[in-house]
Order: sequence, then structure tokens, then C-alpha cells
Amino acid sequence: MNKWILGARIRTLPAAIAPVIVGTSLADQIKIINALLALIVSLSLQIAVNYANDFSDGVRGTDANRIGPARLVASNLANAGSVKNASFISFFVAIIAGTLLAFNTSVWLIAVGLISILAAWGYTGGKKPYGYLGFGEVAVFIFFGVVATVGSYYVQVEQISSSALLLSIPMGSLSCAILVINNLRDLNQDKLVSKRTMAVKLGDANTRIFYVLLLVLAQISAAAAASINNYALLTLLWLPLTYSAANQVLRGASGNKLIIILGKTSRLQLLLAVTLAVSLSI
Repeated sequence: MNKWILGARIRTLPAAIAPVIVGTSLADQIKIINALLALIVSLSLQIAVNYANDFSDGVRGTDANRIGPARLVASNLANAGSVKNASFISFFVAIIAGTLLAFNTSVWLIAVGLISILAAWGYTGGKKPYGYLGFGEVAVFIFFGVVATVGSYYVQVEQISSSALLLSIPMGSLSCAILVINNLRDLNQDKLVSKRTMAVKLGDANTRIFYVLLLVLAQISAAAAASINNYALLTLLWLPLTYSAANQVLRGASGNKLIIILGKTSRLQLLLAVTLAVSLSI
């Protein structure tokens, strides 16, 4: 596999695609250009933060002896400078698409975009990365849940609604769940290098419970979208997948098995997003 595709962490991209699909589908009339620009912004930011994490963790040495897929810097597949540049290029793409989107809707989106970029870099970058302090899940819920979903709706209708906020809950919860599984897999290694993720703070057992609660919240809040359109109850079709992932985690899945569950969680998020989009369009 091409090293730059590897570094983009394809398994995490549904976290960027899903909220855009859901937020856009809530609009009565869809502006295709705005939807595409929103998708480019979301994907570019996700890829940028993945490269940024690879760079920052790599130069700090926290990616050494990791269990999961190889990282570019830690595995010497690419030098740190190249990975940092890849991150900056991705941020630049997000800036261009976001600026065009702001001109199409509201210039206030530029401020939202800049805050999102600072949050993306600050996750593992800078002198005091908040990802090392256990706040990664909070940021993921806000930016890949609320901001991405509500923002995708806003660029269609230029207003915010309680329905968009409701739909952001399952998207944010599953984005958090993806991060939780990643941090659960790396818990022991992170503890050794003083990376105080939420998983390290909670411990193995509580992190597994936290993951399951996130899946339950996602499934319940997705079904609650029946208050918008009754067909949202179709999201209950994915209960078996939710149960399967939750059961595996509670039964102690570890190491490479957690990588499989990470993919399953990403798939669940995308399936819920598509189901909600179809339901809202009927």
C-alpha cells in the first residue's frame, strides 16, 4: 500500500464523511456545491490531523513499539518533515474549500474553520497537546460530531436547528468510539510514555464500558431521530452490529482484534449515517 494512503488512516475517514452526509440530508433542498465543499473540508481536516498525529507522536517517540498499523515517522517510512508537510498541505486544502464555502454562506465560517484547524493540530502538537491530557474524546465529539453535522446543515439553509443538534449526537458518539478503541489498543504503551489519554485515566475495564455506552448512545439518539422522520427507526437494523462490537470489547478483545473492531465501528457509523440520510429523504 502507498505509504501516504497508509498515513491517511483510511479506517478513520468515515468519521469525516458520516456527519456531512447526515447534516446535508436534513435540508429540504440540497446545494450540491456546498455539500461537496463541506465534504472536502471534513475529509481534509481528518487526513490533516492523522498526518499531524503521525508527525507529533513520531518525533516524541510515543509511536514506538505500537501494536496497530505502522506509522510513517515511527516506522521510518517517511521523514518527519515530509509528514509535517503532508499535514500542512491537507490543512491548506481545507482552508481553500472552507473559504469558498464561507463566501457562499457566511464569513463567520472562516472563524469556525480556523478554530477547527487549531484544535486538529493541538491534539498531539505543540508543547501541551490536549490529547495527552485526556481531552481527545471531547474535541472529537465537538468537531466531528456537532460542528461537522450542524455545519453541514448550516451551509445548506444558513440556520441552526434542534434537529441538526440531535443528529450530531450519534455522529459524535461514534467518532468518539473510534478514538476510544484506538486508545484502548494503545493503553499500555501510552502509559509507558506518559501519554495520559482518557483510556489511561479510566483504565482498561472502564474504557471498555465507556466504549459500549457510546455505542448505546449512538443507537438511541439515531432512533430518536424518529421525532424528525419516523423512518429513522430503520437505524435499529444495525443493532446486531452494535451488539457484536460491544460484546467483543466487553469480552476482552485486545491487540489486533481491536483493529478489527475499529473498522467495525467505522462501518457502523457510516451505515447509521446512510440510513439516517435515506430516512430523512423519504
